[in-house]
Order: sequence, then C-alpha cells, then structure tokens
Amino acid sequence: MPKNLLSIFILISPFLLFSQKNETINWITNNSIEIENANPDSELKIFKQNTPQKFFNAKIYGFGEASHNTKEFFNLKAKFFKHLVMTQGVKTFIMEESYQAESGINEWISGGKGDIKTIAENFNLGFWRTMEIVNLLQWMREYNKGKPQEEQIKFYGMDIQKGEKLNEEIRRFVARNEISVDKKLLAAVHSCANKKIDYSKKEAWWQFQLPKLNELKHQILNSNLKSKEYKNDLRSLDYLISYTEYASLVKEKYPTSTEFRDLKMFENVKYIVENLSKEEKVFIWAHNEHINKKEMYSTDSGITDLGRNLKDYYGDNYYAVGFDFGIGKIKGFVTSKNEDNYWKTYDIEKPIKRTYAKTLMSIDKDIYFIQFNKDLEFFNEESKHLLIGGGGYQPKPLHRILIPKVYAETYDALIFVKKISVPDYNLN
Repeated sequence: MPKNLLSIFILISPFLLFSQKNETINWITNNSIEIENANPDSELKIFKQNTPQKFFNAKIYGFGEASHNTKEFFNLKAKFFKHLVMTQGVKTFIMEESYQAESGINEWISGGKGDIKTIAENFNLGFWRTMEIVNLLQWMREYNKGKPQEEQIKFYGMDIQKGEKLNEEIRRFVARNEISVDKKLLAAVHSCANKKIDYSKKEAWWQFQLPKLNELKHQILNSNLKSKEYKNDLRSLDYLISYTEYASLVKEKYPTSTEFRDLKMFENVKYIVENLSKEEKVFIWAHNEHINKKEMYSTDSGITDLGRNLKDYYGDNYYAVGFDFGIGKIKGFVTSKNEDNYWKTYDIEKPIKRTYAKTLMSIDKDIYFIQFNKDLEFFNEESKHLLIGGGGYQPKPLHRILIPKVYAETYDALIFVKKISVPDYNLN
C-alpha cells in the first residue's frame, strides 16, 4: 500500500470504528426490550407489550445463566417463568438438577409439610440452595394452592450426576408390585446408587455393572405388569443406568462424558415433554453452556450440548435465552496448597476488554432482552465471552475463562444485566 494511502487509512480508521460502534449501540438501543427491574415479583410490562413472535410461538424455553451463583440471573429467570405461567400456561419446570429432587419438591409445592430450609435440602446442587430459588418454589406452592393436580406446576430434574437414593425407589417399586427378579441384580442397584464417582481415575467397575442394571430392567419389562403401571416408575432405574454409564465414561477421551451427560439430559427432557407434561410448553433452567443451541464452550468446539440436541429435534419450538453481564460481585472457588480451599467474592469493577459485554454496557438500559437476527453484524461476529462454570469466577489467569463465541449462533436471545450481585444463601 502506498505511504499516502496508508496514512489516510490510519487517520480515518478511528472514525470508522467509532461510527460502527455508534451504529451498533443505536441498533441495540432501538431493538432491545427493557426489563424494568430484577424484582421476581413484578410484571414484565414492557416485554409483555413487545414480545417477539418467535418467543411467543416457542414451546420449550431454555433459560441459561452466565454463572451458577448470581442473584439477578436467578430472579430474572423466576420472573420470566412466572410470566410464562400466567400468559402462556406453562406448568412444567425442568432444572439442571437430579431426579431425586423431584418427589420432595413436588410434595412441598403441592401443599406438603416442611419449611424453606428442609425443601432446599432436596437440591443436590448446592448453588440452588438460595433464598432466590426457595422464593420461587414458595410462589409455585401458592400458585398450586386449591388447584387440582392436573393444573398444578410440576418440578422435574433432568441431570444424571447423582445416584443416591435411586436404589430405595427401585426396591420399593419391585416390592410393592411383587416382581420376581434376581436378588443379585438388586444388589447391583444398591452398589451403583451408593458409589460416588471418582473423577480423578477410570474405574472398570462401573462398566461391569451396566449389564446387571439392564438385565433388571429387562426382567421388569417382561413381568406381568401393564406398561402404564410402571412406565413412569422406571424413570428411577433409567436415571441409575445413565448415572452408571456416565461414571464409566468420566476418564474416557474428552469430551465423551460431557457430551453423554448432555445427551441424557436431552433424552430426559424429551421424555418429560412427551409423557409427563400436561401442556405443550415447558421451562428449562440450566447454565448457558447447557441451554445454548450451538455447542459447549468455544466456537467450533463441536461439543454437542443439551440445547443443540433440543434445537435439532424441536427446531424453532426450542428457544434459547442466554445471559451476560458487565460488572458486579461474583463468587469463585479458590484452591490453595497452604490452606483449606474456600469461596471468595470478587468485585468486577469494569467490563472485560474485547468482550461482547464491553459494548453491551454502553446501552442506556440496566437490564434488557435482545433477540438476535441477521440485521446486525455485531452479534454475528466472533467476540469474547466469560465462561464461568461450577467453580465460579476464576480470574487467575483470566485468559483461561475468556472464550470466543458468536452470540447469534449460540442463542435465540440474550438477557443482559449491567450489574450483578451474590445470591442470599442464608435460609435461617
């Protein structure tokens, strides 16, 4: 390039970038839907008046979260769930949680005994033991009051990472129906349910148990019971088989066990939708990396997740909503050689450079919903995104949790929160 042309380009490039950024900000400002606040008990008035048709037409709503420990994400998801219950008749709530949590929570939200602390103990994932989520269950309980069972909200778990207590339900089912099965197979059920996964090593033991569990299922299916009497009861055995197979894969070549877990979550959602849900529309609560419709982690990772399976199977009937944020307080798990591991609260005082959030903070709305389309290059171009998993915020080194994403490929829509805070873990 001639020197004079290069000089001109250097002079005008800042103005071109400024103009492009202004165009992006103006487009998002004009096309985003403001969410008045993160109060889970207030209405989505502006959203109700401007609901995108694609969102309205969907039947399965996947609501993610950019971290598992953020007050605003929890409250906004609760807010949208209530909105969908009241405006679209959603009664099925599916969570990134174990099957074992279902019975206790459903009993309580249907009017059973207990308090907020005992009901929270049903969660196997400790992140859900917060006032924000317990308050949502309390709202479900109030909603269900006086309604027949078929009109009540139901809670379902889709995850397969826990085996505890599944053996108890299977044994009760076999005994109650006087099914004749090999006692050695029931012993295998007990062993698998009570053995925890050691993620540090591969154990062939799990693989040897799978034929026993499948044989037990075969014996039950060939008993004299009618299918309608045990179809749903067998879910506990199916979850145990999935748990055992997942455990057998944890040290296989990456990402074998990761994809298997999300495949099983998809199959569990599909079963719930097709066999247990009384209405057509359902709500799914999980992390961004499970609900997004493209793949887990970085762009072009090729790791098929729950959301990709849902999108491939249900098409536009599945609607994925991701979350992102700019600044605020967030927890991270700190490991140390010299002292006990602990959780630390970090204060992110400014949006991270070279991320979507850096630009999204410029919009004059504290919280907003934006549905993606092809009109704006910004969301169709690759940018950085904070990946905050089960260990929370891990800033050292920061580059490890900054991954490339193309938002328009990843989600149908995004909810952006300028400032986040830590949930209330005090249930006393």
